Amino acid sequence: MKHTLEVDSIILEFDTKRVLQDVYLKNETGKTTGILGRNGTGKTCLMNIIYGSLKTNNKSIRLDGKAIFDAYRYPEILRYLPQFNFIPGNLKIKRIFKDFSLNFSQCVEYFPEFEKYYSMKVKSLSGGERRILEIYSILASETMFCMLDEPFSKVMPIHIDTIKRIISEEKKNKGIIITDHLYEHIMDICEEIYVIANGKTYLTKDRNDLIKLGYINEN
Repeated sequence: MKHTLEVDSIILEFDTKRVLQDVYLKNETGKTTGILGRNGTGKTCLMNIIYGSLKTNNKSIRLDGKAIFDAYRYPEILRYLPQFNFIPGNLKIKRIFKDFSLNFSQCVEYFPEFEKYYSMKVKSLSGGERRILEIYSILASETMFCMLDEPFSKVMPIHIDTIKRIISEEKKNKGIIITDHLYEHIMDICEEIYVIANGKTYLTKDRNDLIKLGYINEN
């Protein structure tokens, strides 16, 4: 069964500065939706509003046409990968796979180097390995939708292709919303891409739209 997550009517202000307005975004299970925008345009804020961790008086977030609030309370509906490390470093990796109901052997098929870490603590991983663990935990978990904030920016290029393969596989069962400054990867894996500019979202068709909206230079 296909599910739809829709977001609109968002107004976000900090003091006298309006960051977001006239926002519309849609993601469906079976699809990957990208969000692009220059620094400070509100990409992370938008994700946090959808997740429910950033409050604003004006928002409409709907699952299959019905309003949802505080989505962070319902991991079966939505999971979120923030830019910062969210898994405590003192937990053992095998505990993470148990808590997220994940199959460790399947992870090792993608990342063979993780096999030796099963009984070790998260803090024993390198920064890039820790990020991979968190990305996999969100992407492979049982949920209708997941949001990924900068999944490519802190991992080695060799692992980016693997993460893109996982996204391609996991979108068969869920909807995925993703933002990253490495926009070429977003363009490669997303069926739809929204650009945030002047507080508004614009659904784009191709690279020319990114140029017109000032996100990338023509050269």
